[in-house]
Amino acid sequence: MTAAIARNTIDAARALFAERFDAEPVGTWSSPGRVNLIGEHTDYNDGFVLPFAIQHRTHVALAPRTDGVFRVRVASTFDDTTAEVALDALDVVFPDQRDDVPEWARYPLGVAWALLAASGTDPADVTGVDLAFASDVPVGAGLSSSAAIEGATAVALADTWGLELDRVALAKIGRRAENEAVGAPTGIMDQMASLLGRPDAAIFLDCRSLQAEVVDLGFAEAGLELVVIDTNVKHSHATGGYGERRAACERGAAALGVPALRDVSVDDLPRLAELVDDVTFRRVRHVVTENQRVLDTVRTLREQGPTAIGDLLVASHASMRDDFEISVPELDAAVEAALSAGAIGARMTGGGFGGAAIALVAHDRVDAVRDAATAAFSAAGFAAPTIFTVTPSVGAARD
Repeated sequence: MTAAIARNTIDAARALFAERFDAEPVGTWSSPGRVNLIGEHTDYNDGFVLPFAIQHRTHVALAPRTDGVFRVRVASTFDDTTAEVALDALDVVFPDQRDDVPEWARYPLGVAWALLAASGTDPADVTGVDLAFASDVPVGAGLSSSAAIEGATAVALADTWGLELDRVALAKIGRRAENEAVGAPTGIMDQMASLLGRPDAAIFLDCRSLQAEVVDLGFAEAGLELVVIDTNVKHSHATGGYGERRAACERGAAALGVPALRDVSVDDLPRLAELVDDVTFRRVRHVVTENQRVLDTVRTLREQGPTAIGDLLVASHASMRDDFEISVPELDAAVEAALSAGAIGARMTGGGFGGAAIALVAHDRVDAVRDAATAAFSAAGFAAPTIFTVTPSVGAARD
């Protein structure tokens, strides 16, 4: 994303703030979306993931209220409504009465609720705030527009309220907001990537210990681009398919008597096949083999560089398509087209049931991949995809 585009999004947040609240913000904060290079549906199974923050960001303009009213108000460029809740009523609204709040507003309001709870802060001890959001993170594309909202809200409110919480604590707050205030049973990968992102690097995250290591990607030095093929098939993590797969993972862990699938190895799979039905077995097999692919990818990046990880990306997509069954025809078409046009590797990314595929591509093959994906979608009668490149970027910060 160019500096001009970022400036436009910041300006949009500030303009919306002035329009909705008839005042000027004291500043803007932002947090990025993310691409998960590999490690899908492993995070809530205490496993391993390898995401990186991208240049697309959500910006929030904020000002403390000066009228003595202890309320938090939120507005967004992607919705005409302004939602507000009294600070001392957040505990009433979330999680039991969340349906009284517009879905988009549950993300920032849920962060305010979880932030006060996690820090042990009495709502009477902080000021009311107004927040206005603008974003260029594609919504529903599997690039975690939700974590971008959560991360921007968390750093903005923590700064404003003087709450000294580290980035891991803020990621936990974002996850709680998504799980309980929104009702989406996601893991912590997205929030950690959005808050801990580093330029030209991925975050190798152990989702059990929350230990994070920076892994250099070396895309630029190797002459590679990471192409995103957004199918424009929208998905929602709060829908049933995601929850059903999480439940299958829990059944598999229970059958083997372990706390989570993190504790299951590939060698355990034959025994599991005797204990559970075929669907549960295949769901577990995806998670177990995907964990190993993350470890293999990290090792390969460090020992051989990014040109050697293509087969791992392809195997990941096949596992999500066949075992976890979260791909859709548009995602499969995007992956196949990219590989046919010379991509080193390709896979769907994100929670599935729509969203985007990624392809690791030599710089001089980007146009060929774009043309091949566009042609494949047209031939299949699909709506045209949106295709762009992403760059590993910095995490949440004050602008």
